[in-house]
Amino acid sequence: MAESAGRDHRGGSRGNDGNHGQRRGGPRDTDRRAGHGRGRSDHGRQGRDRPRQDRGASQGERAGKNLPRRIAWEVLLDVATKDAYANLLLPAKLSRTRMGAQDAAFTTELTYGTLRRQKFYDAVIEIASSRAVDKIDPEPLAAMRLGAHQLLSMRVPNHAALSETVAVVKRSAAKTAGFVNAVLRRISEAEPTEWLDRVTAEADETTRLAIEHSHPEWVVRALNQALKGHGRDAAELEALLEADNAPAKVGVTALPGLIDRAELPGEPTPLSPIGVTLETAVPRDVAAVADGRARVQDEGSALVALALADIDAPTGTWADLCAGPGGKAAVLAARAAGESTTLEAFDSSEHRVDLVRDSTKALTNVIAAVRDGRDARGPYSKILVDVPCSGLGALRRRPEARYRRRPEDITSLTGLQRELLAAALDACAPGGVVAYSTCSPHYAETVLIVDEVLRLRAKSGSADIEVLDTPAALSAITGTEAESFASVTREGGRYAQLWPHVHNSDGMFLALLRKAK
Repeated sequence: MAESAGRDHRGGSRGNDGNHGQRRGGPRDTDRRAGHGRGRSDHGRQGRDRPRQDRGASQGERAGKNLPRRIAWEVLLDVATKDAYANLLLPAKLSRTRMGAQDAAFTTELTYGTLRRQKFYDAVIEIASSRAVDKIDPEPLAAMRLGAHQLLSMRVPNHAALSETVAVVKRSAAKTAGFVNAVLRRISEAEPTEWLDRVTAEADETTRLAIEHSHPEWVVRALNQALKGHGRDAAELEALLEADNAPAKVGVTALPGLIDRAELPGEPTPLSPIGVTLETAVPRDVAAVADGRARVQDEGSALVALALADIDAPTGTWADLCAGPGGKAAVLAARAAGESTTLEAFDSSEHRVDLVRDSTKALTNVIAAVRDGRDARGPYSKILVDVPCSGLGALRRRPEARYRRRPEDITSLTGLQRELLAAALDACAPGGVVAYSTCSPHYAETVLIVDEVLRLRAKSGSADIEVLDTPAALSAITGTEAESFASVTREGGRYAQLWPHVHNSDGMFLALLRKAK
């Protein structure tokens, strides 16, 4: 799914984190949109009435044991109050510390684990505090969520979870420390399973799943519909929700023709033939990542690019219409270079085009430019249109996205998605191939978009598009049974859908469409 593709399309999402940590078993997190509409309670008024104290870690703290909690709290607070993205903010903060690998992994689990289980924790906090979370100010609420994660889902001694978490909030919102301490003590008095029973006691099945697995109810319903719509068993829903909360390993793609994956650290990816996986962050001394011969990328994204690159098409220029930040563009360009072909990579944002240039810096066959994907002219022999979408297929990498998205976002995104796919088909050369992809399994963003665009095209007199067997194309790349990728069948061809709980990848949708000669 593209970062953006049209006239400043920032509503679309795509993410990548690569966290690592350890859990203690038992339930996990909560909903409520973090950091918005907070009431002004007596607790935490200090954080609202005057500027916060310096939120950067002090030199003493930098060397101390509480730095991981301090950094995690800062990230959680900025995610809640500034709409920050944890996968961008946390690595930047970690890079400014002298933290060892073990402490960095602990910090990462504190941050991402809390976000993943936030809906469950908020339900617990409401009972333990006797107030709604939207009536608790952001500073103490972030500390309560952080403490709840340690108490309910990590192997952290209760005394450490309590004292060290309270110490963090004392530094910036001292008047709330007693409140935070009291709430965390109440939480520590019951086991995770007891809390789960309490917060779901009167819930129906959808609400139970939403609380236990920390997804908004509308997302639970949408994923249930997606499973059924793509031809899978609705009984897989709980496994899918669990997969969204599992820490994702870090994937690294070796760009074809520039480096072989055997030269990279890590284990070979089971699906992508050009990737490796790492348990934690990419080591700083991996020169291939620094110089652009390899890049951090989920193998689902790599498979989308490889599937298009491997399809037969007439000789000609390739295009990526929604290229930022450049991961799929880099794979496409590397494969295009092997065929002495140029890739034109567009995005509507100058910043994202800069990211594309950085992602493809090791290649010389890329023309990157600021352009609305809907203005593509062509003709191009191969076109990737990786549209802005809800990001519901990448919640394990960008956990906060589940709390920010709203059902109405789907409506606003689908109009853009239709326009981008229609433009791609118009810009495709006769005999060429368009790959439509999203990082979402939502039925309205996937099957319905392709079906509607093809229907309207046929209605206008241009019934010139063949749906290819996309699962078979993925099977040829991965050596995996095609049926595991299968979505719906359309006129002899099929769409494909990857799933976190099946493929251990982001939930990428892909449709390969050939234009008649």
